[in-house]
Amino acid sequence: MASESENQIQIPSPSLSQLQPLQDRVAIVTGSARGIGQAIALHLGSLGAKLVINHTSSNSTHEAELVTSQINNSLSSSLNNNNTPRAITIRADVSDPTQLKSLFDKAEEAFNSPVHILVNSAGIIDSKYPTIANTSLEDFDNIFRVNARGAFLCCKEAANRIKRGGGGRIILLSSSLVGALKPGAAAYTASKAAVETMTKILAKELKGTRITANCVAPGPIATELFFTGKTEEQVKRVIEECPLNRLGETKDVAPLVGFLATDASEWVNGQVIRVNGGYV
Repeated sequence: MASESENQIQIPSPSLSQLQPLQDRVAIVTGSARGIGQAIALHLGSLGAKLVINHTSSNSTHEAELVTSQINNSLSSSLNNNNTPRAITIRADVSDPTQLKSLFDKAEEAFNSPVHILVNSAGIIDSKYPTIANTSLEDFDNIFRVNARGAFLCCKEAANRIKRGGGGRIILLSSSLVGALKPGAAAYTASKAAVETMTKILAKELKGTRITANCVAPGPIATELFFTGKTEEQVKRVIEECPLNRLGETKDVAPLVGFLATDASEWVNGQVIRVNGGYV
Protein backbone atom coordinates (compact mmCIF):
# COMPACT_ATOMS: atom_id res chain seq x y z
CA MET A 1 0.00 0.00 0.00
CA ALA A 2 1.40 3.40 -0.99
CA SER A 3 2.38 5.77 1.77
CA GLU A 4 0.69 9.13 2.21
CA SER A 5 3.79 10.89 0.89
CA GLU A 6 3.78 8.77 -2.26
CA ASN A 7 0.17 9.70 -2.95
CA GLN A 8 0.76 13.42 -2.68
CA ILE A 9 0.76 15.34 -5.94
CA GLN A 10 4.05 17.07 -6.56
CA ILE A 11 3.50 20.63 -7.71
CA PRO A 12 6.51 21.83 -9.67
CA SER A 13 7.90 25.24 -8.95
CA PRO A 14 7.31 27.70 -11.79
CA SER A 15 10.27 28.08 -14.11
CA LEU A 16 11.69 31.42 -15.17
CA SER A 17 10.03 31.01 -18.59
CA GLN A 18 6.69 30.59 -16.85
CA LEU A 19 7.24 33.67 -14.69
CA GLN A 20 8.61 35.65 -17.63
CA PRO A 21 6.76 34.24 -20.68
CA LEU A 22 7.87 37.17 -22.85
CA GLN A 23 11.49 37.11 -21.77
CA ASP A 24 13.59 39.11 -24.28
CA ARG A 25 10.81 39.41 -26.85
CA VAL A 26 10.59 42.86 -28.37
CA ALA A 27 7.24 44.63 -28.10
CA ILE A 28 6.18 47.95 -29.59
CA VAL A 29 3.23 49.58 -27.82
CA THR A 30 1.91 52.62 -29.64
CA GLY A 31 0.26 55.36 -27.61
CA SER A 32 1.87 54.06 -24.44
CA ALA A 33 2.77 57.32 -22.70
CA ARG A 34 -0.51 57.28 -20.80
CA GLY A 35 -3.82 55.52 -20.26
CA ILE A 36 -4.46 51.96 -21.40
CA GLY A 37 -1.33 51.88 -23.55
CA GLN A 38 0.83 52.77 -20.57
CA ALA A 39 -0.70 50.02 -18.45
CA ILE A 40 -0.17 47.51 -21.26
CA ALA A 41 3.47 48.48 -21.67
CA LEU A 42 4.16 48.16 -17.94
CA HIS A 43 2.43 44.77 -17.85
CA LEU A 44 4.36 43.42 -20.83
CA GLY A 45 7.52 44.63 -19.16
CA SER A 46 6.62 42.66 -16.04
CA LEU A 47 6.34 39.57 -18.26
CA GLY A 48 9.91 40.04 -19.46
CA ALA A 49 9.42 41.86 -22.76
CA LYS A 50 11.74 44.52 -24.09
CA LEU A 51 9.60 47.58 -24.74
CA VAL A 52 9.37 50.39 -27.21
CA ILE A 53 7.33 53.15 -25.58
CA ASN A 54 5.80 55.11 -28.43
CA HIS A 55 4.24 58.55 -28.23
CA THR A 56 3.19 61.08 -30.85
CA SER A 57 3.68 64.62 -29.59
CA SER A 58 6.23 66.62 -27.65
CA ASN A 59 3.55 67.14 -24.98
CA SER A 60 3.77 63.45 -24.03
CA THR A 61 7.57 63.11 -24.12
CA HIS A 62 7.98 63.42 -20.34
CA GLU A 63 5.24 60.89 -19.64
CA ALA A 64 6.75 58.41 -22.12
CA GLU A 65 10.17 58.77 -20.54
CA LEU A 66 8.69 58.13 -17.09
CA VAL A 67 7.17 54.86 -18.34
CA THR A 68 10.51 53.86 -19.86
CA SER A 69 12.33 54.63 -16.61
CA GLN A 70 9.82 52.64 -14.59
CA ILE A 71 10.37 49.56 -16.75
CA ASN A 72 14.14 49.93 -16.74
CA ASN A 73 14.16 50.27 -12.95
CA SER A 74 11.74 47.41 -12.36
CA LEU A 75 12.37 43.88 -11.15
CA SER A 76 12.50 42.61 -14.74
CA SER A 77 15.61 44.70 -15.28
CA SER A 78 17.45 42.59 -12.71
CA LEU A 79 17.38 39.76 -15.23
CA ASN A 80 19.38 41.88 -17.66
CA ASN A 81 23.01 40.78 -17.56
CA ASN A 82 24.56 43.25 -19.99
CA ASN A 83 23.09 46.46 -18.57
CA THR A 84 21.36 47.44 -21.82
CA PRO A 85 17.99 49.15 -21.41
CA ARG A 86 14.89 46.98 -21.46
CA ALA A 87 12.76 49.88 -22.62
CA ILE A 88 13.32 52.81 -24.96
CA THR A 89 11.19 55.80 -25.98
CA ILE A 90 10.49 56.57 -29.64
CA ARG A 91 8.31 59.39 -30.91
CA ALA A 92 6.37 58.50 -34.07
CA ASP A 93 3.01 59.26 -35.63
CA VAL A 94 1.31 55.96 -36.51
CA SER A 95 -0.60 57.61 -39.35
CA ASP A 96 2.67 58.47 -41.14
CA PRO A 97 4.13 55.45 -42.99
CA THR A 98 7.67 56.87 -42.96
CA GLN A 99 7.61 57.43 -39.22
CA LEU A 100 6.07 54.02 -38.60
CA LYS A 101 8.77 52.29 -40.65
CA SER A 102 11.37 54.23 -38.68
CA LEU A 103 9.71 53.07 -35.44
CA PHE A 104 10.30 49.44 -36.41
CA ASP A 105 13.81 50.18 -37.70
CA LYS A 106 14.82 51.83 -34.43
CA ALA A 107 13.29 49.02 -32.36
CA GLU A 108 15.25 46.37 -34.29
CA GLU A 109 18.45 48.39 -34.03
CA ALA A 110 18.10 49.11 -30.31
CA PHE A 111 17.49 45.50 -29.31
CA ASN A 112 19.34 43.75 -32.15
CA SER A 113 16.27 41.64 -32.72
CA PRO A 114 13.17 41.48 -34.88
CA VAL A 115 9.98 42.79 -33.32
CA HIS A 116 7.84 40.01 -31.84
CA ILE A 117 4.78 41.93 -30.64
CA LEU A 118 2.92 45.00 -31.81
CA VAL A 119 0.18 46.52 -29.68
CA ASN A 120 -1.56 49.45 -31.34
CA SER A 121 -3.12 51.53 -28.57
CA ALA A 122 -2.83 54.95 -30.23
CA GLY A 123 -6.21 56.55 -30.75
CA ILE A 124 -8.23 59.76 -30.47
CA ILE A 125 -11.88 60.71 -29.97
CA ASP A 126 -13.91 63.85 -30.56
CA SER A 127 -14.49 65.07 -27.00
CA LYS A 128 -17.41 67.24 -28.18
CA TYR A 129 -19.39 64.01 -28.80
CA PRO A 130 -21.34 65.52 -31.72
CA THR A 131 -24.17 63.91 -33.62
CA ILE A 132 -23.42 62.88 -37.20
CA ALA A 133 -25.26 66.00 -38.38
CA ASN A 134 -22.92 68.17 -36.32
CA THR A 135 -19.63 66.34 -36.95
CA SER A 136 -17.24 68.44 -38.99
CA LEU A 137 -15.45 66.85 -41.92
CA GLU A 138 -12.15 67.98 -40.40
CA ASP A 139 -12.86 66.11 -37.14
CA PHE A 140 -14.07 63.04 -39.04
CA ASP A 141 -10.93 62.95 -41.18
CA ASN A 142 -8.66 63.46 -38.16
CA ILE A 143 -10.25 60.58 -36.25
CA PHE A 144 -9.99 58.24 -39.23
CA ARG A 145 -6.42 59.36 -39.89
CA VAL A 146 -5.24 58.25 -36.48
CA ASN A 147 -7.61 55.42 -35.62
CA ALA A 148 -8.24 53.70 -38.97
CA ARG A 149 -5.32 54.77 -41.18
CA GLY A 150 -2.94 54.39 -38.22
CA ALA A 151 -4.22 50.88 -37.50
CA PHE A 152 -3.95 49.96 -41.18
CA LEU A 153 -0.35 51.15 -41.37
CA CYS A 154 0.48 49.31 -38.14
CA CYS A 155 -1.03 46.12 -39.58
CA LYS A 156 0.81 46.58 -42.87
CA GLU A 157 4.22 47.19 -41.30
CA ALA A 158 3.77 44.48 -38.67
CA ALA A 159 2.69 41.90 -41.24
CA ASN A 160 5.95 42.46 -43.09
CA ARG A 161 8.27 42.88 -40.13
CA ILE A 162 7.14 40.81 -37.14
CA LYS A 163 9.01 37.58 -36.43
CA ARG A 164 7.49 34.54 -38.14
CA GLY A 165 7.53 30.92 -37.05
CA GLY A 166 6.06 31.39 -33.57
CA GLY A 167 5.58 34.12 -31.00
CA GLY A 168 4.54 36.84 -33.44
CA ARG A 169 1.59 38.83 -32.13
CA ILE A 170 -0.41 41.74 -33.51
CA ILE A 171 -2.90 43.20 -31.03
CA LEU A 172 -5.07 46.18 -31.89
CA LEU A 173 -7.20 48.21 -29.50
CA SER A 174 -10.79 48.83 -30.54
CA SER A 175 -13.78 49.85 -28.41
CA SER A 176 -16.93 48.27 -27.03
CA LEU A 177 -18.75 51.25 -28.56
CA VAL A 178 -18.72 49.21 -31.77
CA GLY A 179 -21.19 46.94 -30.01
CA ALA A 180 -22.99 49.63 -28.00
CA LEU A 181 -23.53 52.04 -30.95
CA LYS A 182 -24.06 55.08 -28.74
CA PRO A 183 -25.14 58.43 -30.20
CA GLY A 184 -22.49 61.14 -30.21
CA ALA A 185 -19.50 59.03 -31.19
CA ALA A 186 -20.24 57.93 -34.76
CA ALA A 187 -16.89 58.84 -36.30
CA TYR A 188 -14.93 57.25 -33.47
CA THR A 189 -17.09 54.12 -33.43
CA ALA A 190 -16.90 53.73 -37.20
CA SER A 191 -13.12 54.09 -37.12
CA LYS A 192 -12.90 51.33 -34.52
CA ALA A 193 -15.27 49.12 -36.53
CA ALA A 194 -12.76 49.44 -39.36
CA VAL A 195 -10.00 48.29 -36.99
CA GLU A 196 -11.98 45.19 -36.03
CA THR A 197 -12.64 44.31 -39.67
CA MET A 198 -8.97 44.69 -40.63
CA THR A 199 -7.90 42.53 -37.70
CA LYS A 200 -10.12 39.63 -38.71
CA ILE A 201 -8.96 39.77 -42.32
CA LEU A 202 -5.30 40.15 -41.34
CA ALA A 203 -5.43 36.99 -39.22
CA LYS A 204 -6.49 35.01 -42.29
CA GLU A 205 -3.93 36.66 -44.56
CA LEU A 206 -1.14 35.68 -42.15
CA LYS A 207 -1.91 31.98 -42.56
CA GLY A 208 1.26 29.91 -42.34
CA THR A 209 3.31 32.53 -40.47
CA ARG A 210 2.18 31.61 -36.93
CA ILE A 211 1.59 35.31 -36.35
CA THR A 212 -1.76 35.91 -34.68
CA ALA A 213 -3.87 39.05 -34.95
CA ASN A 214 -6.50 39.94 -32.39
CA CYS A 215 -8.50 42.93 -31.24
CA VAL A 216 -9.20 43.99 -27.65
CA ALA A 217 -12.28 46.19 -27.29
CA PRO A 218 -12.45 47.87 -23.87
CA GLY A 219 -15.60 49.39 -22.46
CA PRO A 220 -15.58 52.65 -20.47
CA ILE A 221 -12.17 52.90 -18.78
CA ALA A 222 -11.24 55.60 -16.27
CA THR A 223 -8.64 57.41 -18.36
CA GLU A 224 -8.08 60.97 -19.53
CA LEU A 225 -9.51 60.02 -22.94
CA PHE A 226 -12.76 58.88 -21.32
CA PHE A 227 -13.27 61.80 -18.92
CA THR A 228 -12.44 64.61 -21.37
CA GLY A 229 -15.62 66.37 -22.49
CA LYS A 230 -17.95 64.54 -20.10
CA THR A 231 -19.92 66.06 -17.23
CA GLU A 232 -20.24 64.34 -13.85
CA GLU A 233 -23.80 63.44 -14.77
CA GLN A 234 -22.69 61.79 -18.01
CA VAL A 235 -20.03 59.79 -16.18
CA LYS A 236 -22.62 58.71 -13.62
CA ARG A 237 -24.95 57.48 -16.37
CA VAL A 238 -22.19 55.41 -17.91
CA ILE A 239 -21.46 53.81 -14.54
CA GLU A 240 -25.14 53.01 -14.05
CA GLU A 241 -25.23 51.23 -17.42
CA CYS A 242 -22.54 48.76 -16.30
CA PRO A 243 -23.70 45.64 -14.39
CA LEU A 244 -20.65 45.95 -12.13
CA ASN A 245 -21.64 49.54 -11.31
CA ARG A 246 -18.21 51.03 -11.89
CA LEU A 247 -15.88 52.25 -14.59
CA GLY A 248 -13.20 49.91 -15.81
CA GLU A 249 -9.58 50.52 -14.92
CA THR A 250 -6.52 50.13 -17.10
CA LYS A 251 -5.51 47.15 -14.96
CA ASP A 252 -8.67 45.40 -16.16
CA VAL A 253 -7.40 45.51 -19.76
CA ALA A 254 -3.63 45.01 -19.55
CA PRO A 255 -3.62 41.35 -18.38
CA LEU A 256 -5.82 40.32 -21.31
CA VAL A 257 -3.41 41.94 -23.75
CA GLY A 258 -0.57 40.28 -21.86
CA PHE A 259 -2.16 36.87 -22.35
CA LEU A 260 -2.69 37.49 -26.06
CA ALA A 261 1.01 38.36 -26.36
CA THR A 262 2.16 35.02 -24.93
CA ASP A 263 2.55 31.58 -26.50
CA ALA A 264 -0.41 30.35 -24.44
CA SER A 265 -2.77 32.40 -26.62
CA GLU A 266 -1.82 30.94 -29.99
CA TRP A 267 -5.23 29.29 -30.53
CA VAL A 268 -6.90 32.69 -30.10
CA ASN A 269 -6.65 34.30 -33.52
CA GLY A 270 -8.76 36.69 -35.56
CA GLN A 271 -10.94 37.54 -32.58
CA VAL A 272 -12.46 40.69 -31.12
CA ILE A 273 -12.52 40.36 -27.33
CA ARG A 274 -14.63 42.82 -25.39
CA VAL A 275 -13.52 43.63 -21.88
CA ASN A 276 -16.22 45.86 -20.42
CA GLY A 277 -17.78 44.39 -17.27
CA GLY A 278 -20.97 43.55 -19.14
CA TYR A 279 -21.44 47.07 -20.57
CA VAL A 280 -22.27 45.46 -23.92
